[in-house]
Amino acid sequence: MISNQETFNLSPYMAIYDIVVPKDNMLRQINELVDFSFILEELKTKYCLDNGRNAIPPIRMFKYLLLKAIFDVSDVDLVERSKYDMSFKYFLGMAPEDDVIDSSSLTKFRRLRLQDVSLLDMLIGKTVESALEKNIIKSKTIIVDATHIKARYNQKSPKEFLQEKSKHTRKAVYQVDKSMKEKFPKKNTSNEVKDELAYCEKLIAIIENKPQIAHLPAVKEKLNVLKEAVEDTQEHLNYSTDTDARVGHKTADSSFFGYKTHLAISDERIITAAVVITGEKSDGHYLQELIEKSKVTGMEVETVIADTAYSGKNNLLYTKEQSIQLISKLNPMITQNGRANGKGFDFNKDAGLFVCPAGHLAKRKSKKPDSHPGASARMVYFF
Repeated sequence: MISNQETFNLSPYMAIYDIVVPKDNMLRQINELVDFSFILEELKTKYCLDNGRNAIPPIRMFKYLLLKAIFDVSDVDLVERSKYDMSFKYFLGMAPEDDVIDSSSLTKFRRLRLQDVSLLDMLIGKTVESALEKNIIKSKTIIVDATHIKARYNQKSPKEFLQEKSKHTRKAVYQVDKSMKEKFPKKNTSNEVKDELAYCEKLIAIIENKPQIAHLPAVKEKLNVLKEAVEDTQEHLNYSTDTDARVGHKTADSSFFGYKTHLAISDERIITAAVVITGEKSDGHYLQELIEKSKVTGMEVETVIADTAYSGKNNLLYTKEQSIQLISKLNPMITQNGRANGKGFDFNKDAGLFVCPAGHLAKRKSKKPDSHPGASARMVYFF
């Protein structure tokens, strides 16, 4: 249950923060600049409002996740650090003597409370709103482009994923004590996930039996990641699958497994909109959505700068209707695509080839003379 009453910290130790957290501290500045109350409005439907025990404030839980993203640490290490790092406790709105949460609460919040929440759009909108209030954004131009993102699992099997994490853990240990190599179990050579799990569990047990090594920060961080990987694999056995990711192409000869993120960025380098799509899809279809999302945040858009992928006929017509200047290099295969029966086929400007509706890239292309006298040669793509 979420408490509807605001609480005030009356701890006699609050003055400590004025001494140990200086005014130029990044977390203090974020706290002073950003009103996080919008988090409560977005997440209140995820909680029961009239019965049950009081939940940990959603704003505090969200701030935990923000700290996790900023400092790139595991749930366990983040909660551990928040016990003694006064800048963390100040940012989280806690008194210096307050107890921290259990790391499992943070994991549950991330997995359950943030489902079906448009977190990306919400955060971008709040960022642009704050930037406009502070008069940081002055331009009316956005730059649009797409960046490739590899999928979390990157086509690795569960066994390969565990092998990678165990390798990182062993390397961290070797930097401290090379003699541990003789004490580690023999590496798994079978293709069975359960055998790799057994190896990782033995490796973890041996390291934990050496507290003088296991408690060193460099080792502890890698060890915690390995332990989480083992737990997740045991529970789900699908750590290597990402059903939404697809194969995309950077060039005709290279590909990647994952997603593309289309970004709209102001002249001041502030992201005004983002759209995440699967890797095989063409870039040009998302210009209109990026412009509309930028406008929703309060951004005025008069000029759009984009690469040749966004120079399609539909985009040219849309920007003309909206009185927006589109600066984009034209490509005849995109702007004047004459495929009469080519519904679902997209042109990949990075590879210079067409992609079929199933996401397969053409194998090659060639020019063929047209059968009609005086007609130009045709470009033919082979799948």
